[in-house]
Amino acid sequence: MRYDPHDYQKYAVGFIKDHPVAAVLLDMGMGKSSITLTAVNDLMFDSFDIRKALVVAPLRVAKNTWSAEIEKWDHLSDLKYSIAVGTAAERKRALMADADIYIINRENLPWLVEKSGMPFDYDMVVIDELSSFKNWQAKRFKALMKVRPKVKRIVGLTGTPSSNGLMDLFAEYKVLDMGERLGRFISQYRVEYFVPDQMNGPIVYSYRLRPGADKRIYDRISDITISMKGTDHLQMPELINSEYMVYLDEAERKRYEQMKNDLVLSLPGGEVTAANAASLSGKLTQMANGAVYSDAGGIEKIHDRKLDALEDIIEAANGKNLLVAYWYKHDLSRITERLDALGVHYGKLDTDESIREWNAGRLEVGLIHPASAGHGLNLQSGGSTIVWFGMIWSLELYQQTVARLWRQGQESGTVVVQHILTAGTVDERIMKALSAKDDTQSRLIDAVKAEVGAYGRK
Repeated sequence: MRYDPHDYQKYAVGFIKDHPVAAVLLDMGMGKSSITLTAVNDLMFDSFDIRKALVVAPLRVAKNTWSAEIEKWDHLSDLKYSIAVGTAAERKRALMADADIYIINRENLPWLVEKSGMPFDYDMVVIDELSSFKNWQAKRFKALMKVRPKVKRIVGLTGTPSSNGLMDLFAEYKVLDMGERLGRFISQYRVEYFVPDQMNGPIVYSYRLRPGADKRIYDRISDITISMKGTDHLQMPELINSEYMVYLDEAERKRYEQMKNDLVLSLPGGEVTAANAASLSGKLTQMANGAVYSDAGGIEKIHDRKLDALEDIIEAANGKNLLVAYWYKHDLSRITERLDALGVHYGKLDTDESIREWNAGRLEVGLIHPASAGHGLNLQSGGSTIVWFGMIWSLELYQQTVARLWRQGQESGTVVVQHILTAGTVDERIMKALSAKDDTQSRLIDAVKAEVGAYGRK
């Protein structure tokens, strides 16, 4: 296929070529892979600036997306690639193959650096989903930092740079510029831009920004960062968010409040105990969905309110295909049991075949888990409505999952995101938290948004 890039894509290609260190913050569906591959192709075969590139990506994206993009476009036909996934022996064979671009999943980056025995002689590294390097204590971050001085060029790609606030940016930018802009140490970054917020004695649970610190952070990173929103450059479909509220009866409410207040709930199948605040949040989220794991490992049913709501939504869809996002295994089992009873043709979107079935429009309901299918999947051909059966705290996974449908190539003029929420529960708090985090992220993206027209005038 002939590559006919949008103006913003031309700008982004030029930015990567002109900046040896680049953070490219593009909304989902704006073609980050094709942009980066075009820049790599030019740097390799036009300017001879690089000879060997490494792409680090989520597993499914590493296996499928990058190779598909290379094979899709005519101008990339000279690029030879090798995918280093699978067993250690398979990965090693792939790394020894004659190629221009080597693609590896991020979980195997520590193996590549520390155990493979292969020289790390890549002069360009592309991090697909820079946000997955936000933890400065993670093995993948430490492994990449060991070899970062050897890398001549590095590109970080993401649409969600600060899903949990600006604290995330420290590690993400250190892996790019080795600490030049935001400091070499997390303690230095915290002192400079944050103050302790929630504390218990000497233990700090959270930090808040110092006045004006957000602008100072944006200023520090602006020279190597471009940011673009899909709505600014693409004819994106309208996005409609709606809430379907369900209500607990008195007995169900009493159980929920008992769990919240006592951290222990006695049920016929055994006790349910929450050891700390994080555990309690998980238990309450499960209960809002309708079931909860007991201490003995069993599943205790609380209510069917969300299942009834899902049934109503399916009926109202009148044959229109629905993507349904779930989080807990017991959610999946209860959803499939209800769908079986209704005679609905459904599939769990966890294989290449099931994804083809969905995109071909042959599934009335596609079941998707945000953690395994959030990045890199194009599902817009199969439908335009996503239903959140249960809410999740991660803004990144939430936005990435919605972007499977709300993206370039969606033929429907409207994408609907339906949230099934249990009134008076943690569901409502999660919705508010996601909204607050999105505000922070939007401010960052706006602060470093690229002026595409300016590039042509340079």
